[in-house]
Amino acid sequence: MSDVELRHLTALVAVADEGSFGRAATRLGYTQSTVSQQIAALERTVGGAVFDRPGGPRPVRITPLGAVVLAHGRELLAGTRAMTAAIDRFRAGEGRIDIGTFQSMSTAILPMVVRRLRDEHPGCDIRLFDEEIDRPQVRDLDLVFVDGRVDGAVEHRKLLDDPYLLVARRGTFPDGPVRLARLDGAPMVAFPLVCDQPRVEQALARRGVQPRTVFRTVGNETVLSMVRAGMGSAIMPRLAVHGADVGSDESLSLHELQPGLPPREIFLSWQADRTHSPLAARAIEIAVDVAGRFAERA
Repeated sequence: MSDVELRHLTALVAVADEGSFGRAATRLGYTQSTVSQQIAALERTVGGAVFDRPGGPRPVRITPLGAVVLAHGRELLAGTRAMTAAIDRFRAGEGRIDIGTFQSMSTAILPMVVRRLRDEHPGCDIRLFDEEIDRPQVRDLDLVFVDGRVDGAVEHRKLLDDPYLLVARRGTFPDGPVRLARLDGAPMVAFPLVCDQPRVEQALARRGVQPRTVFRTVGNETVLSMVRAGMGSAIMPRLAVHGADVGSDESLSLHELQPGLPPREIFLSWQADRTHSPLAARAIEIAVDVAGRFAERA
């Protein structure tokens, strides 16, 4: 049965539907002899006649063997059409993409990336995975937004530098930049010691600054709520500040740090040597563009 070809089944379906070889040929755009050859090849493969041919004007009739082949042939052809349509949609960017992200990226930049992808490819299936972990599992996803480089067989595209700002309850510091020395011994609300937070605290320590951490939490909104409540100030990356719209909050003030801390680096990463789908390739282009526009505005 390995010799059955789709063209044989296409001819079978056309003859069965039309009731004659001549009308089937017209439907398929073949000559009648070509249709006859296709059916003959099919009959040799399945080991028997698939049509009774009464001759004259009377229509051909499907044989019992032909009925079995016809039923499965229709399923095979339908599956082939579905596969072809799916491949066409995939090539047009209508497939699925799995994207790993993190909190501040999810609120500041990723929504614009998703919106543009959906505008361009309304039928695409976007799956997002948001985890605050030290070692993102790049191999399990198509693309991953990360703060910092990921070790291993991973390729990167740097999107932007994300500088750190001081968020304080209004009135805690005078307007304008705040010198790092002012934070030595000061109460601070901070993130857990994962991702880029250890580098922040190491940078402070190298400058002889040891804030008094009063509370650690992974949530940007929780950090800000504790700052509003007067628990302490917080050092937060610009993306997190932007996503929470801190600038419009009259209870909070934003300050640059002097000297500034090294910014965290935001990368888009993926498994090395992976062939991107058209949708993933387009997502990379959009992410680079959106991040570039964000950096220009900030």
